Amino acid sequence: MTVIGVRFKKAGKIYYFDPAGNTFKRGDGVIVETVRGVEYGTVELENRDVDTSDFGAPIKKIIRPATEKDKKIAEDNKEKAKKAKETCQKCADSHNLGMKVTDVEMTFDMNKIIFFFTADGRIDFRDLVKDLAAIFKTRIELRQIGVRDEAKMLNGIGVCGRSLCCATFLGDFHPVSIKMAKDQGLSLNPTKISGICGRLMCCLKYEQDTYEYLNKNLPHEGDIIQTDHGTGEVLSVSVLRRIIKAAVDTGEDEKEVMFFDPSEIKVVKRKHTKEERISKDDLKNLMDD
Repeated sequence: MTVIGVRFKKAGKIYYFDPAGNTFKRGDGVIVETVRGVEYGTVELENRDVDTSDFGAPIKKIIRPATEKDKKIAEDNKEKAKKAKETCQKCADSHNLGMKVTDVEMTFDMNKIIFFFTADGRIDFRDLVKDLAAIFKTRIELRQIGVRDEAKMLNGIGVCGRSLCCATFLGDFHPVSIKMAKDQGLSLNPTKISGICGRLMCCLKYEQDTYEYLNKNLPHEGDIIQTDHGTGEVLSVSVLRRIIKAAVDTGEDEKEVMFFDPSEIKVVKRKHTKEERISKDDLKNLMDD
């Protein structure tokens, strides 16, 4: 069947809909029905034929192409959301709730308002919901989010000097682990491999597959290798340059530092197993997602 990809906010997930016989271009507005209600979305992927077996749920048809009036309503709702955020924060403060309102989303038909917030622990916001429902006269939903979601909503500048990946183009968060930093030979200093959200940087995932592929045929620091010059111990490995630095036994109590290509050596003894390569100290110093 023919579908279009629709996005409801920048760097958000793409959802697929039946264009109902219409032809759309990227950037066109559409009115669709979602689980949250009637929404205004922007076409991200133009008409394309797909195999329906790739989708777990039935594809809904769009309600209609968006008009200029619809676009104006969507823009007005964004302005209302800004004021609603301030109102919610004031109400939360009046109830002495230790929460920070991060973002507000309104459905196109104003049938529901969703408030996103962060807090150190669980929050009893039942009284707050009652107050907000009395103010806005519509359905209210409060949703607690984590620090990564907060960074995605607020955006910021990463250590690379560019806008955060999560707020720019990443639709989903991928698991990031200390092992990735270890495999890529990065410093395990938390301040150097953590993003502004305090978690490990998402970009550690980008090159991980390449490093795993390159590391398959490379020894690790501490491994014992056999070379044409004798037996040696690996001192360091440059993964991208594919250069192995080793201390080679050249005589009685004599060692010489030499550099080898992976094709010139053979690993005869591993210093650590795969599971032992990440030390307990590393795990204490860094938080794994």
